[in-house]
Amino acid sequence: LGGTYAGNPLAVAAAHAVLDVIEDEDLCDRAVRLGQRLKQRLAALRDEVPEIADIRGPGFMNAVEFNLPGSASPHPDFANRVRSEALDRGLILLTCGVHGNVIRFLAPLTIPDAVFEEALDVIEASLIAARE
Repeated sequence: LGGTYAGNPLAVAAAHAVLDVIEDEDLCDRAVRLGQRLKQRLAALRDEVPEIADIRGPGFMNAVEFNLPGSASPHPDFANRVRSEALDRGLILLTCGVHGNVIRFLAPLTIPDAVFEEALDVIEASLIAARE
């Protein structure tokens, strides 16, 4: 090795193995499918949860942004209530964004479908409970 940027043979072999798993398990398509399910579930709640201002992200790396209903003003208190409600139900969520009014989702692509459905149920219940 001639420098710190050269590839370590063991690291390169591990990287190739990871790429093989991504291809063999079709994880890129799974990311798209999981992301679509999450976005659809959140979008279906827009009428019931008017604080949802935006749902965005590529693949399975998504976020939901909350504003005061009917305005462009960020609503970080609502995001924190959703996070707290989810935690009380056993799901850890992260708030982020410049105003702290965004919840980011980035679960493992290998999440079992049953666990993902359970998480979606918790997210929905938490969003509804945060409005009360």
